[in-house]
Amino acid sequence: MKRRTFLKNTAASTAFLGIAGTTLSSFTTLTEKKITILHTNDVHSHIDPFPADHPKNPNMGGAARRASVIEQIRKEEKNVLLLDAGDIFQGTPYFNYYGGELEFKIMSMMNYDVATMGNHDFDNGIEGFYAQLPHAKFDFVSANYDFKNTLLDGIVKPFKIINKNGIKVGIFGLGVQLEGLVDKKCYKETIYNNPIEVATSIAQQLKEDEKCDLVICLSHLGFQYKNEPEKPSDTKLAQSTKNIDLIIGGHTHTFLEKPLIYKNLENKDVIVNQVGAYGINLGRIDFYLSDDKKYIGQEKNITLY
Repeated sequence: MKRRTFLKNTAASTAFLGIAGTTLSSFTTLTEKKITILHTNDVHSHIDPFPADHPKNPNMGGAARRASVIEQIRKEEKNVLLLDAGDIFQGTPYFNYYGGELEFKIMSMMNYDVATMGNHDFDNGIEGFYAQLPHAKFDFVSANYDFKNTLLDGIVKPFKIINKNGIKVGIFGLGVQLEGLVDKKCYKETIYNNPIEVATSIAQQLKEDEKCDLVICLSHLGFQYKNEPEKPSDTKLAQSTKNIDLIIGGHTHTFLEKPLIYKNLENKDVIVNQVGAYGINLGRIDFYLSDDKKYIGQEKNITLY
Protein backbone atom coordinates (compact mmCIF):
# COMPACT_ATOMS: atom_id res chain seq x y z
CA MET A 1 0.00 0.00 0.00
CA LYS A 2 1.48 3.34 -0.99
CA ARG A 3 2.10 5.71 1.88
CA ARG A 4 -0.33 8.38 0.65
CA THR A 5 -3.11 5.84 0.23
CA PHE A 6 -2.34 4.31 3.61
CA LEU A 7 -2.48 7.60 5.47
CA LYS A 8 -5.73 8.55 3.75
CA ASN A 9 -7.32 5.21 4.52
CA THR A 10 -6.10 5.24 8.11
CA ALA A 11 -7.66 8.61 8.77
CA ALA A 12 -10.99 7.48 7.33
CA SER A 13 -10.95 3.90 8.59
CA THR A 14 -14.15 2.67 10.22
CA ALA A 15 -13.57 -1.05 9.87
CA PHE A 16 -12.95 -2.69 13.22
CA LEU A 17 -12.57 -6.22 14.42
CA GLY A 18 -14.06 -7.08 17.82
CA ILE A 19 -11.68 -9.03 19.99
CA ALA A 20 -14.00 -9.44 22.94
CA GLY A 21 -17.04 -10.43 20.90
CA THR A 22 -19.18 -7.32 21.34
CA THR A 23 -20.56 -5.13 18.61
CA LEU A 24 -19.13 -1.83 17.48
CA SER A 25 -22.38 -0.05 18.25
CA SER A 26 -22.23 -1.06 21.90
CA PHE A 27 -18.56 -0.16 22.08
CA THR A 28 -18.89 3.39 20.77
CA THR A 29 -21.17 4.39 23.64
CA LEU A 30 -18.27 3.92 26.08
CA THR A 31 -15.20 6.04 26.70
CA GLU A 32 -12.48 4.61 24.50
CA LYS A 33 -8.70 4.84 24.52
CA LYS A 34 -6.58 4.32 21.42
CA ILE A 35 -2.98 3.21 21.07
CA THR A 36 -1.10 2.64 17.82
CA ILE A 37 1.51 -0.12 17.68
CA LEU A 38 4.15 0.24 14.94
CA HIS A 39 6.69 -2.51 14.45
CA THR A 40 9.52 -4.01 12.41
CA ASN A 41 11.44 -7.28 12.37
CA ASP A 42 14.51 -8.75 10.67
CA VAL A 43 15.73 -5.42 9.28
CA HIS A 44 19.22 -6.98 8.97
CA SER A 45 21.22 -3.75 8.75
CA HIS A 46 19.37 -2.51 5.65
CA ILE A 47 19.84 1.23 6.06
CA ASP A 48 19.47 2.15 2.39
CA PRO A 49 16.54 1.30 0.11
CA PHE A 50 17.04 -1.49 -2.41
CA PRO A 51 18.39 -0.27 -5.77
CA ALA A 52 15.94 0.57 -8.54
CA ASP A 53 17.09 -2.42 -10.60
CA HIS A 54 16.72 -4.98 -7.81
CA PRO A 55 14.83 -7.98 -9.24
CA LYS A 56 12.56 -8.52 -6.23
CA ASN A 57 12.40 -5.32 -4.15
CA PRO A 58 13.18 -2.41 -6.51
CA ASN A 59 13.55 0.93 -4.73
CA MET A 60 11.82 -0.42 -1.60
CA GLY A 61 12.58 0.09 2.08
CA GLY A 62 15.20 2.36 3.57
CA ALA A 63 15.50 3.87 7.03
CA ALA A 64 14.72 7.41 5.83
CA ARG A 65 11.34 6.36 4.40
CA ARG A 66 10.48 4.42 7.52
CA ALA A 67 11.35 7.43 9.67
CA SER A 68 9.16 9.69 7.50
CA VAL A 69 6.12 7.42 7.80
CA ILE A 70 6.61 7.01 11.55
CA GLU A 71 6.90 10.77 11.99
CA GLN A 72 3.68 11.35 10.07
CA ILE A 73 1.78 8.76 12.13
CA ARG A 74 3.04 10.30 15.36
CA LYS A 75 1.67 13.66 14.22
CA GLU A 76 -1.75 12.08 13.72
CA GLU A 77 -1.90 9.77 16.75
CA LYS A 78 -1.57 10.64 20.43
CA ASN A 79 -0.31 7.28 21.70
CA VAL A 80 2.27 5.44 19.59
CA LEU A 81 4.64 2.61 20.47
CA LEU A 82 7.47 1.57 18.12
CA LEU A 83 8.78 -1.98 18.59
CA ASP A 84 11.19 -4.42 16.92
CA ALA A 85 11.20 -8.23 17.00
CA GLY A 86 14.90 -8.88 16.48
CA ASP A 87 17.66 -9.53 13.93
CA ILE A 88 18.60 -5.89 13.78
CA PHE A 89 22.16 -6.90 12.86
CA GLN A 90 23.85 -8.62 9.90
CA GLY A 91 23.10 -8.36 6.21
CA THR A 92 24.93 -5.35 4.73
CA PRO A 93 28.45 -3.85 4.91
CA TYR A 94 27.14 -1.32 7.43
CA PHE A 95 27.16 -4.05 10.07
CA ASN A 96 30.49 -5.45 8.92
CA TYR A 97 32.10 -2.04 9.24
CA TYR A 98 30.32 -0.42 12.20
CA GLY A 99 29.34 -3.53 14.20
CA GLY A 100 25.79 -2.36 14.92
CA GLU A 101 26.52 1.22 15.95
CA LEU A 102 24.72 2.74 12.97
CA GLU A 103 21.66 0.51 13.35
CA PHE A 104 21.22 1.43 17.02
CA LYS A 105 21.79 5.13 16.37
CA ILE A 106 19.18 5.22 13.60
CA MET A 107 16.63 3.29 15.67
CA SER A 108 17.27 5.70 18.54
CA MET A 109 16.66 8.66 16.23
CA MET A 110 13.33 7.07 15.28
CA ASN A 111 12.54 6.75 19.01
CA TYR A 112 12.02 3.00 19.18
CA ASP A 113 10.61 2.03 22.55
CA VAL A 114 11.50 -1.66 22.96
CA ALA A 115 13.17 -4.45 20.97
CA THR A 116 14.02 -8.10 21.49
CA MET A 117 17.10 -10.03 20.40
CA GLY A 118 17.22 -12.29 17.36
CA ASN A 119 19.84 -14.92 16.67
CA HIS A 120 21.84 -12.61 14.36
CA ASP A 121 22.11 -10.04 17.11
CA PHE A 122 24.68 -12.43 18.61
CA ASP A 123 26.82 -12.45 15.44
CA ASN A 124 29.53 -10.25 16.97
CA GLY A 125 29.21 -12.14 20.21
CA ILE A 126 27.68 -10.97 23.45
CA GLU A 127 30.66 -8.64 23.88
CA GLY A 128 29.98 -7.04 20.49
CA PHE A 129 26.31 -6.53 21.28
CA TYR A 130 27.14 -5.13 24.71
CA ALA A 131 29.67 -2.69 23.23
CA GLN A 132 26.98 -1.11 21.03
CA LEU A 133 24.34 -0.69 23.75
CA PRO A 134 25.42 2.90 24.61
CA HIS A 135 24.10 3.84 21.14
CA ALA A 136 20.67 2.32 21.84
CA LYS A 137 18.31 4.77 23.53
CA PHE A 138 15.67 2.07 23.87
CA ASP A 139 15.35 -1.12 25.93
CA PHE A 140 15.85 -4.78 25.03
CA VAL A 141 13.68 -7.49 26.53
CA SER A 142 14.05 -11.27 26.50
CA ALA A 143 12.22 -13.53 28.93
CA ASN A 144 13.45 -16.97 27.91
CA TYR A 145 17.16 -16.18 27.52
CA ASP A 146 18.86 -16.40 30.91
CA PHE A 147 21.85 -14.03 30.81
CA LYS A 148 22.85 -14.40 34.48
CA ASN A 149 26.40 -15.57 33.65
CA THR A 150 26.99 -13.06 30.85
CA LEU A 151 27.65 -9.36 30.32
CA LEU A 152 23.94 -8.83 29.65
CA ASP A 153 22.83 -9.89 33.12
CA GLY A 154 20.48 -7.24 34.46
CA ILE A 155 20.65 -5.25 31.21
CA VAL A 156 18.36 -7.28 28.95
CA LYS A 157 15.34 -7.77 31.19
CA PRO A 158 12.38 -10.16 30.77
CA PHE A 159 9.80 -7.42 30.21
CA LYS A 160 9.13 -3.70 30.24
CA ILE A 161 5.94 -1.86 31.22
CA ILE A 162 5.08 1.39 29.45
CA ASN A 163 2.24 3.69 30.46
CA LYS A 164 0.86 5.77 27.58
CA ASN A 165 -1.64 8.29 28.90
CA GLY A 166 -3.36 5.77 31.14
CA ILE A 167 -2.90 2.77 28.84
CA LYS A 168 -0.63 0.27 30.60
CA VAL A 169 1.28 -1.95 28.15
CA GLY A 170 3.43 -4.90 29.18
CA ILE A 171 6.01 -6.00 26.60
CA PHE A 172 8.14 -9.14 26.86
CA GLY A 173 10.51 -10.90 24.48
CA LEU A 174 11.10 -14.49 23.37
CA GLY A 175 14.08 -15.84 21.44
CA VAL A 176 14.73 -18.87 19.26
CA GLN A 177 16.87 -21.83 20.34
CA LEU A 178 20.47 -20.69 19.82
CA GLU A 179 22.19 -24.09 19.94
CA GLY A 180 22.85 -25.28 16.41
CA LEU A 181 21.95 -21.88 15.00
CA VAL A 182 24.58 -19.62 16.59
CA ASP A 183 28.21 -20.42 17.40
CA LYS A 184 28.53 -21.23 21.09
CA LYS A 185 31.39 -18.77 21.45
CA CYS A 186 29.00 -15.97 20.43
CA TYR A 187 26.25 -16.61 22.97
CA LYS A 188 28.52 -18.17 25.62
CA GLU A 189 26.67 -19.02 28.84
CA THR A 190 23.26 -17.79 27.69
CA ILE A 191 20.65 -20.36 28.72
CA TYR A 192 17.64 -21.02 26.49
CA ASN A 193 14.41 -21.77 28.37
CA ASN A 194 11.19 -23.16 26.89
CA PRO A 195 9.44 -20.11 25.41
CA ILE A 196 5.88 -21.44 25.83
CA GLU A 197 6.40 -22.13 29.53
CA VAL A 198 8.11 -18.79 30.09
CA ALA A 199 5.42 -16.89 28.16
CA THR A 200 2.68 -18.52 30.22
CA SER A 201 4.23 -17.25 33.44
CA ILE A 202 5.26 -13.79 32.22
CA ALA A 203 1.92 -13.05 30.51
CA GLN A 204 0.02 -14.01 33.67
CA GLN A 205 2.24 -11.74 35.72
CA LEU A 206 1.73 -8.81 33.35
CA LYS A 207 -2.02 -9.26 33.02
CA GLU A 208 -3.03 -10.31 36.54
CA ASP A 209 -0.36 -8.90 38.85
CA GLU A 210 0.69 -5.79 36.95
CA LYS A 211 -2.84 -5.16 35.58
CA CYS A 212 -1.64 -4.33 32.06
CA ASP A 213 -4.31 -3.27 29.58
CA LEU A 214 -2.32 -4.85 26.76
CA VAL A 215 0.25 -7.66 26.84
CA ILE A 216 2.57 -7.76 23.82
CA CYS A 217 5.11 -10.45 23.01
CA LEU A 218 8.07 -9.57 20.78
CA SER A 219 8.82 -13.01 19.38
CA HIS A 220 11.83 -14.17 17.41
CA LEU A 221 10.58 -17.75 17.34
CA GLY A 222 9.29 -17.78 13.75
CA PHE A 223 5.75 -17.59 12.43
CA GLN A 224 4.97 -21.28 11.78
CA TYR A 225 6.70 -24.59 11.01
CA LYS A 226 4.30 -26.83 9.10
CA ASN A 227 6.81 -29.69 8.89
CA GLU A 228 7.70 -29.33 12.58
CA PRO A 229 4.37 -28.62 14.30
CA GLU A 230 5.79 -29.09 17.80
CA LYS A 231 8.54 -26.52 17.29
CA PRO A 232 7.85 -23.28 19.19
CA SER A 233 6.40 -20.65 16.84
CA ASP A 234 4.14 -17.62 16.95
CA THR A 235 1.05 -19.59 15.99
CA LYS A 236 1.80 -22.30 18.56
CA LEU A 237 2.47 -19.64 21.19
CA ALA A 238 -0.86 -17.95 20.48
CA GLN A 239 -2.81 -21.20 20.77
CA SER A 240 -0.93 -22.61 23.78
CA THR A 241 -1.07 -19.69 26.21
CA LYS A 242 -3.38 -17.15 27.88
CA ASN A 243 -3.20 -13.41 28.59
CA ILE A 244 -1.30 -12.37 25.44
CA ASP A 245 -3.08 -9.81 23.26
CA LEU A 246 -0.53 -9.34 20.47
CA ILE A 247 2.43 -11.34 19.15
CA ILE A 248 4.82 -9.39 16.95
CA GLY A 249 6.94 -11.97 15.18
CA GLY A 250 10.26 -12.34 13.44
CA HIS A 251 12.90 -14.87 12.32
CA THR A 252 11.06 -16.56 9.42
CA HIS A 253 10.81 -13.37 7.31
CA THR A 254 7.08 -13.98 6.88
CA PHE A 255 5.22 -11.11 5.25
CA LEU A 256 1.61 -10.93 6.37
CA GLU A 257 -0.52 -8.46 4.46
CA LYS A 258 -2.49 -7.83 7.62
CA PRO A 259 -2.60 -9.19 11.18
CA LEU A 260 -4.00 -12.69 11.70
CA ILE A 261 -6.11 -13.85 14.62
CA TYR A 262 -5.86 -17.12 16.56
CA LYS A 263 -7.72 -18.51 19.57
CA ASN A 264 -5.84 -18.99 22.84
CA LEU A 265 -6.48 -21.58 25.56
CA GLU A 266 -9.48 -19.59 26.80
CA ASN A 267 -10.91 -19.22 23.29
CA LYS A 268 -9.97 -15.54 23.29
CA ASP A 269 -8.43 -13.81 20.30
CA VAL A 270 -4.68 -13.31 19.94
CA ILE A 271 -3.39 -11.09 17.15
CA VAL A 272 -0.26 -12.26 15.31
CA ASN A 273 1.67 -10.08 12.89
CA GLN A 274 5.01 -10.18 11.07
CA VAL A 275 6.21 -7.87 8.30
CA GLY A 276 8.79 -9.77 6.28
CA ALA A 277 12.36 -8.49 6.41
CA TYR A 278 14.94 -5.87 5.39
CA GLY A 279 12.90 -2.84 6.43
CA ILE A 280 10.64 -3.09 3.40
CA ASN A 281 7.49 -3.02 5.51
CA LEU A 282 6.20 -1.39 8.67
CA GLY A 283 3.51 -3.04 10.77
CA ARG A 284 0.66 -1.02 12.21
CA ILE A 285 -2.09 -2.10 14.59
CA ASP A 286 -4.50 0.37 16.20
CA PHE A 287 -5.97 -0.85 19.50
CA TYR A 288 -9.18 0.68 20.85
CA LEU A 289 -9.78 -0.11 24.51
CA SER A 290 -12.76 0.38 26.78
CA ASP A 291 -13.07 -1.43 30.11
CA ASP A 292 -12.38 -5.09 29.24
CA LYS A 293 -13.22 -4.63 25.55
CA LYS A 294 -10.54 -4.42 22.86
CA TYR A 295 -10.79 -3.69 19.15
CA ILE A 296 -8.25 -3.30 16.42
CA GLY A 297 -8.40 -1.17 13.31
CA GLN A 298 -8.19 -3.38 10.23
CA GLU A 299 -5.40 -1.87 8.16
CA LYS A 300 -2.92 -3.61 5.92
CA ASN A 301 0.74 -3.47 6.81
CA ILE A 302 2.64 -0.61 5.19
CA THR A 303 5.05 -1.20 2.31
CA LEU A 304 7.73 1.49 2.09
CA TYR A 305 8.25 2.72 -1.48
